Amino acid sequence: MATSRGAHVWRFDSGRICLDLVATGSAGGTPGAREQLDAPGRLADWLTAAGLVPPGTALPALDGSWVARFRELRSDVDRLMAAQLGGPAAEGHLDRVNALASTAPPGLRAVRGEGGALVRSLSAEPDCAALLAVVARDAVDLLTDPVAGAALRRCAGDACRRLYLDTSRGGRRRWCSGEVCGNRERVARHRRRTATARTAADAGTDGADSGADGTDTGTGGADTGTGGADGDRPCVARSGGPDANGRPPPTPGSPGRGDA
Repeated sequence: MATSRGAHVWRFDSGRICLDLVATGSAGGTPGAREQLDAPGRLADWLTAAGLVPPGTALPALDGSWVARFRELRSDVDRLMAAQLGGPAAEGHLDRVNALASTAPPGLRAVRGEGGALVRSLSAEPDCAALLAVVARDAVDLLTDPVAGAALRRCAGDACRRLYLDTSRGGRRRWCSGEVCGNRERVARHRRRTATARTAADAGTDGADSGADGTDTGTGGADTGTGGADGDRPCVARSGGPDANGRPPPTPGSPGRGDA
């Protein structure tokens, strides 16, 4: 799922909010991704798009220190998930995530919105530690859930490092998103097949041309050989026919007609 706020489009298709946070970094995103949490305004936008705070929630205390702390938590979660997938142990990162998870998250309450419908609100203005706790607790829940942990995957797309939970039937999902990396891989595979077929066709055409040239050369040789046979055949002398008086031509050594 992608959420657009302003000029930026946020993606929330990993299956967990802690993995969505990891995807905001250049190291945990798609090929060519850049740092997305690069300013307080961007972090405020992400917090709202991710559902950590209801739309319209004022966050007057949000500053650069919040950005640094969320990016630090992002790095901790990334290292812990990499360890779950067989990477090096990350005990120090686990200690920091556990410490953040121990803080109480923002309190929730239901209030009447426009038209009388109940909407979610916060019981007090949230501080940074409370919002960090929401993400840290989600990471702890994922790390301690055997079913969810077994579904943790890293995208198989070329140069993509996004993490996601594979909840597909049979566990056959390969990409963080079928519309992004999946489509990119299908296009690349089509181009490879087309290039291979074109190369094979070109090679076949070149082979056929070479064969035709060889046949022509052989034919020319046969013609030359025939010409040679004709040239080597002995020349047989043929005598002329009878003369005007019906007499046969003289044979060699016989007297001429004038002698007769």
